[in-house]
Amino acid sequence: MNKRRQVSLAGTAFTVMVLATACNGSPSAKDQGYDTRPAANSSQAGKGYGNGSGSADGYGEGNRSDGMGAADGKLAVRRTADLGQVVTDDKGLTLYRFDKDTAKPPASHCDGDCAKAWPPVPAGNASASAGIDASALGEVVRADGVKQLTLGGWPVYRYAKDTAPGDTKGQGVGGTWNALAPDGKKASAAPVSVVGDTALGRILVDGQGRTLYRFNKDSAWPMKFACNDACLDTWKPAKPVDRTKVRDIPEKLVSTVTRPDGTQQLAIDCWPVYWFTGDGKAGDVNGQGKQGLWFAVDDKGRKNTTTRTP
Repeated sequence: MNKRRQVSLAGTAFTVMVLATACNGSPSAKDQGYDTRPAANSSQAGKGYGNGSGSADGYGEGNRSDGMGAADGKLAVRRTADLGQVVTDDKGLTLYRFDKDTAKPPASHCDGDCAKAWPPVPAGNASASAGIDASALGEVVRADGVKQLTLGGWPVYRYAKDTAPGDTKGQGVGGTWNALAPDGKKASAAPVSVVGDTALGRILVDGQGRTLYRFNKDSAWPMKFACNDACLDTWKPAKPVDRTKVRDIPEKLVSTVTRPDGTQQLAIDCWPVYWFTGDGKAGDVNGQGKQGLWFAVDDKGRKNTTTRTP
């Protein structure tokens, strides 16, 4: 009898271990992504930075004779559906980085006609706002002696053909220009990433910038789905993602679970997560604390119980 009980308990423990492993998975190595090429002569290295959509010289049309943009003031983070989070200046204009520059050490390889199409942003009075680490801001001295703003080591530029807040006409030009993410990397719509909310701190959003929530009546272990039927009209199960493409959260926290109806749902730390139909735009957190049961998820996979002030 005792033997059978021991075998049963061992089997149960093994099942728990297997299921937990299947839920959480294992992390993979992270690519640091630094370009450490040595600095080159800027007049040569800057060639091939893209066409300006009709410009005769193929560089794009500049609007300043000195090649420098205006100082930035307070940088901001804007969430977009196609690029995720992008950094803008205080007027809402998108900021960019150039693949032929380097971040380690910081070096700018865009001058002359290039700098007319892509005005370098002076270090000036630039400062960080919520979502941007102030320590990531820096400066690099250009060939003409002007100090240019850097973010994550990468020299920062505007694009002369972006004329209105929200424009991203410079994205992908020449295959070498990319909008800046808040950490200085290339902006891209990661399927799951972390954003900074003024009230809630660091929380998870999906690729469209929608806040991800978990439901207290669900359960991670044993797996239980309490949001069904009419509940799903308001709280939509988040779609599974490629966990190798998530940003700012350990891959091992990201998994896929199967709902009672056979559909699959994204899970964070084995908890099913949802987006809220009451969030009208990226960045909304209207679902936080709903019925005392729904909570945003933080970058450690935990529920965020911060009380949101209306």
